[in-house]
Amino acid sequence: MDRMLYIAMTGAREAAHSQEVNSHNLANASTTGFKKNLEAFINHPMRGPVYDSRDYVQLESMRADFAHGPQISTGRDLDVAVQGDGWIAVQGVDGNEAFTRAGNLQVDAVGLLTTADGRPVLGDDGPIAIPPSETILIGGDGTISVRPLGQEPNVLAEVGRVKLVNPNGQDLERGEDGLFRRADGAIEPADAQVRLQSGMLEGSNVNTVEAMVNMIELSRNFETQVKLMKTAEELDRSSAQLLRIS
Repeated sequence: MDRMLYIAMTGAREAAHSQEVNSHNLANASTTGFKKNLEAFINHPMRGPVYDSRDYVQLESMRADFAHGPQISTGRDLDVAVQGDGWIAVQGVDGNEAFTRAGNLQVDAVGLLTTADGRPVLGDDGPIAIPPSETILIGGDGTISVRPLGQEPNVLAEVGRVKLVNPNGQDLERGEDGLFRRADGAIEPADAQVRLQSGMLEGSNVNTVEAMVNMIELSRNFETQVKLMKTAEELDRSSAQLLRIS
């Protein structure tokens, strides 16, 4: 009975973990530029001194789904959406380079161009500083132009360029802050082929209907594993009673 119990226990454990991941995805269904998590499980044999006595389920890997989210028109000058593959380079909390698809940018109190959660956007020479201005425009290649205070409408000054990169998805890992980084910690070179569209945002790639259906399936799977554990316990109790009678 212990084999049955062990298999059911590992199944319930991973089903509970999948529920957490699915709930996290669902909670970010409206988060700009969010990429949902995907899990891969593997069946492992329990190695014994003579032969493999039983199998158990183990999480093999958890990767992000890099499928593009929907393009949402906002009309806001500081909202940008990456067209096709590519990322916006930002500075993480640790000071190192990180990547995001969330293009809802803003200018903070000290004049730095940042993401909505306050991460400085990187340019060719580090964080981008925006001087006091009446208008800020971001071109398709990431070039930032401003109309300084008091200047004519046709007077624009270039103040920097957003660093756009296109690393291989296999080289990326998601951090606790939700930003992506190269797994080897290297700096990714800028890619001139990556383009932006201003006045647009990329939505989350989480399908809410799919996530809700998945939630029901995972809940039933967890319940099934728990029932198997209870069945194993009942069978063990019945076997013990038969041994006492004999």
